Amino acid sequence: MPDANHLPAGTAADGPFALAITPKSAGWSASSLWILELPPGGQVDLDSGDDEIIVLPLSGSAAVGCEGREIALAGRRSVFDGPSDFGYVGRGRAYAVGSVDGGRFALCGARAATDLPFRHVAAAAVPVELRGAGHCSRQVHNFAMADTFDADSILACEVITPAGNWSSYPSHKHDEDTARESALEEIYYFEFGETGGRSVDRGRRGFGFHRVYGTPERPIDVLAEVRTGDAVLVPHGYHGPSVAAPGYDMYYLNVMSGTGTGRSWRIVDDPAHAWIRQTWLGQDVDPRLPLPGPQERERG
Repeated sequence: MPDANHLPAGTAADGPFALAITPKSAGWSASSLWILELPPGGQVDLDSGDDEIIVLPLSGSAAVGCEGREIALAGRRSVFDGPSDFGYVGRGRAYAVGSVDGGRFALCGARAATDLPFRHVAAAAVPVELRGAGHCSRQVHNFAMADTFDADSILACEVITPAGNWSSYPSHKHDEDTARESALEEIYYFEFGETGGRSVDRGRRGFGFHRVYGTPERPIDVLAEVRTGDAVLVPHGYHGPSVAAPGYDMYYLNVMSGTGTGRSWRIVDDPAHAWIRQTWLGQDVDPRLPLPGPQERERG
C-alpha cells in the first residue's frame, strides 16, 4: 500500500515542476521544495509569497532575476560534482529562473517572518564536511545551515553517501522544541549515480532505502525503496538510516523548517542506536570521499 510520506518520482509533479511539496500538500506548517526542470533557453516567472527561497542548481547553470538584478549560478554537471552556487530570494518577491543550456534546479522554501536581501553565494564558500566513518561515512554540503548562512527559518544541506554505505545514522529525530531538540519538518529528495562514473541515474536503476519511525505517542512507519526523483516527508519521528545499494552512490537534499523557537538544528539519537557513534572512533573515513575525486575535478 503506498505511503503518503513517500512521493515516488512524478507523483507530485505540478506544471513546470517535477516535484512540488508545499505546507498545504504535506499537511504541515513551514517546509517546501520544488524541483524545476528547464529546457535549453527555458524560464519561469515565480513569486516567493510567504516563503524565503533558495535556488540551488542540481544540474546545469541558471540565472535568477529579482528586484531588477540578475545573478548567475554557475551550477554543475550533476549533484555528484561538488557543491554549487546558489541564490537566495526573500519573501514577497517576484523572481525568475532561467537557463541557457537547461537543467534541473531545486527551489528550497520555508515560511519566513523577516525580509532579507536577494543575494548569491559561490560554490567555493559552501562548507564541506566528512561525517561518520567506515560504512557510515558520508559527505555533507552545509550550504544553508544556521552556522553557515543567514536566513529567517530555512535549514538545508546536501548529503552524498557512497555506494553500500549508511547515512542519517544513528537514527535521530527533531520534532520537539526543547533545549536538546528542534521542532523541524524535513524533506528528503533523492538522486542516484553509478559509482565511479558519477553520472546521474536518469534510468532510475540506482536505488536505496529510507526509514522513518515514530514513538508510541506519535507513531509513523515508513520503509521506502527510493530512486532518482523520489522524496520522503518527515513530519516527525526518528529518521534513518538512508542506505545506498552497492553499485550506486546516493545523493539527498534536506530541507527543514518548523514552528520552534529560533533557527537551529538540534537532534536526539534513538537511544537504542546512539552507541554506534562510539564505534567510529577507531575507523577511518571512507577513502572514496570526498567526491568528486581528483580525476573528476580535473575533468570538470
